[in-house]
Amino acid sequence: MEAVAAMPFPSMRVTKSPTCGCCGAWVEHARNAGFEVEVHDVENPYPIKERLGVPVGKGSCHTAEIGGYFLEGHVPLEDVKRLLAEKPAAKGLVVAGMPAGSPGMESPDGRTQPFTVELVALDGTTTVFARHGTP
Repeated sequence: MEAVAAMPFPSMRVTKSPTCGCCGAWVEHARNAGFEVEVHDVENPYPIKERLGVPVGKGSCHTAEIGGYFLEGHVPLEDVKRLLAEKPAAKGLVVAGMPAGSPGMESPDGRTQPFTVELVALDGTTTVFARHGTP
Protein backbone atom coordinates (compact mmCIF):
# COMPACT_ATOMS: atom_id res chain seq x y z
CA MET A 1 0.00 0.00 0.00
CA GLU A 2 1.37 3.44 -0.94
CA ALA A 3 1.98 6.04 1.71
CA VAL A 4 -0.35 9.00 1.44
CA ALA A 5 1.53 12.21 0.69
CA ALA A 6 1.15 15.01 3.19
CA MET A 7 -1.49 17.51 2.16
CA PRO A 8 0.05 20.74 0.95
CA PHE A 9 -0.63 23.90 2.91
CA PRO A 10 -3.37 26.17 1.60
CA SER A 11 -2.02 29.09 -0.38
CA MET A 12 -1.35 32.27 1.56
CA ARG A 13 -2.22 35.83 0.55
CA VAL A 14 -0.04 38.54 2.13
CA THR A 15 -1.06 42.19 2.06
CA LYS A 16 1.75 44.63 2.78
CA SER A 17 3.19 48.02 2.00
CA PRO A 18 5.26 48.05 -1.20
CA THR A 19 8.21 49.56 0.68
CA CYS A 20 8.36 47.22 3.68
CA GLY A 21 11.57 45.17 3.74
CA CYS A 22 10.78 43.13 6.84
CA CYS A 23 7.47 42.04 5.26
CA GLY A 24 9.38 40.72 2.27
CA ALA A 25 11.71 38.85 4.63
CA TRP A 26 8.69 37.26 6.38
CA VAL A 27 7.29 36.21 2.99
CA GLU A 28 10.62 34.52 2.21
CA HIS A 29 10.45 32.66 5.55
CA ALA A 30 6.94 31.48 4.60
CA ARG A 31 8.07 30.29 1.17
CA ASN A 32 11.09 28.52 2.68
CA ALA A 33 8.73 26.75 5.11
CA GLY A 34 6.76 25.31 2.19
CA PHE A 35 3.96 27.84 1.79
CA GLU A 36 2.82 29.17 -1.59
CA VAL A 37 2.55 32.94 -1.10
CA GLU A 38 0.74 35.53 -3.20
CA VAL A 39 1.81 39.08 -2.32
CA HIS A 40 -0.40 42.15 -2.68
CA ASP A 41 1.21 45.54 -2.17
CA VAL A 42 -1.20 48.25 -1.04
CA GLU A 43 -0.68 51.81 0.13
CA ASN A 44 -3.27 51.49 2.93
CA PRO A 45 -3.53 48.05 4.59
CA TYR A 46 -5.94 49.15 7.33
CA PRO A 47 -9.20 48.33 5.52
CA ILE A 48 -8.00 44.71 5.16
CA LYS A 49 -7.13 44.53 8.86
CA GLU A 50 -10.55 45.94 9.75
CA ARG A 51 -12.39 43.55 7.39
CA LEU A 52 -10.60 40.55 8.91
CA GLY A 53 -11.15 41.64 12.51
CA VAL A 54 -7.58 42.31 13.63
CA PRO A 55 -8.04 43.72 17.14
CA VAL A 56 -7.22 47.38 17.68
CA GLY A 57 -3.73 47.72 19.14
CA LYS A 58 -2.64 44.29 17.84
CA GLY A 59 -1.66 45.38 14.35
CA SER A 60 1.68 45.07 12.64
CA CYS A 61 3.17 45.77 9.24
CA HIS A 62 1.59 43.00 7.15
CA THR A 63 -1.46 40.76 7.16
CA ALA A 64 -1.72 37.27 5.70
CA GLU A 65 -4.79 35.18 4.99
CA ILE A 66 -4.63 31.39 4.93
CA GLY A 67 -7.12 28.58 5.41
CA GLY A 68 -9.86 30.91 6.69
CA TYR A 69 -7.55 32.58 9.24
CA PHE A 70 -5.57 35.80 9.34
CA LEU A 71 -1.96 36.14 10.44
CA GLU A 72 -1.04 39.59 11.63
CA GLY A 73 2.63 40.48 11.76
CA HIS A 74 5.72 38.35 12.24
CA VAL A 75 4.03 35.09 13.24
CA PRO A 76 6.50 32.17 13.31
CA LEU A 77 5.69 29.60 10.65
CA GLU A 78 5.67 26.72 13.13
CA ASP A 79 2.74 28.49 14.83
CA VAL A 80 0.97 28.82 11.46
CA LYS A 81 1.42 25.09 10.86
CA ARG A 82 0.03 24.35 14.33
CA LEU A 83 -2.97 26.64 13.70
CA LEU A 84 -3.74 24.86 10.44
CA ALA A 85 -3.38 21.42 12.05
CA GLU A 86 -5.48 22.19 15.15
CA LYS A 87 -8.13 24.28 13.32
CA PRO A 88 -9.47 26.17 16.36
CA ALA A 89 -12.65 28.20 16.09
CA ALA A 90 -10.86 31.54 15.80
CA LYS A 91 -10.13 34.46 13.50
CA GLY A 92 -6.36 34.09 13.46
CA LEU A 93 -3.01 34.81 15.06
CA VAL A 94 -1.31 38.10 15.91
CA VAL A 95 2.16 39.20 16.86
CA ALA A 96 1.72 42.84 17.79
CA GLY A 97 4.48 45.21 16.81
CA MET A 98 7.73 44.08 15.27
CA PRO A 99 9.73 42.15 17.90
CA ALA A 100 13.46 41.75 17.25
CA GLY A 101 14.34 38.20 16.32
CA SER A 102 10.88 37.23 15.07
CA PRO A 103 10.75 35.86 11.49
CA GLY A 104 11.66 38.71 9.17
CA MET A 105 12.95 40.86 12.04
CA GLU A 106 16.35 39.21 12.51
CA SER A 107 19.18 41.60 13.30
CA PRO A 108 22.80 41.23 12.19
CA ASP A 109 23.98 41.14 15.80
CA GLY A 110 21.52 38.33 16.65
CA ARG A 111 19.61 40.48 19.16
CA THR A 112 16.20 39.10 20.07
CA GLN A 113 13.36 39.99 22.39
CA PRO A 114 10.70 37.71 23.82
CA PHE A 115 7.30 37.90 22.15
CA THR A 116 3.89 36.30 22.36
CA VAL A 117 1.72 34.95 19.58
CA GLU A 118 -1.94 35.46 20.43
CA LEU A 119 -4.96 33.56 19.15
CA VAL A 120 -7.83 35.89 18.24
CA ALA A 121 -11.16 34.30 19.15
CA LEU A 122 -14.30 34.76 17.07
CA ASP A 123 -15.45 37.45 19.53
CA GLY A 124 -12.16 39.37 19.10
CA THR A 125 -10.67 38.48 22.48
CA THR A 126 -7.13 37.11 22.58
CA THR A 127 -5.34 34.35 24.46
CA VAL A 128 -1.74 33.18 24.42
CA PHE A 129 -1.09 30.70 21.60
CA ALA A 130 2.71 30.53 21.90
CA ARG A 131 5.63 32.31 23.55
CA HIS A 132 9.01 32.78 21.89
CA GLY A 133 12.35 33.91 23.26
CA THR A 134 13.32 34.13 26.88
CA PRO A 135 11.57 36.49 29.28
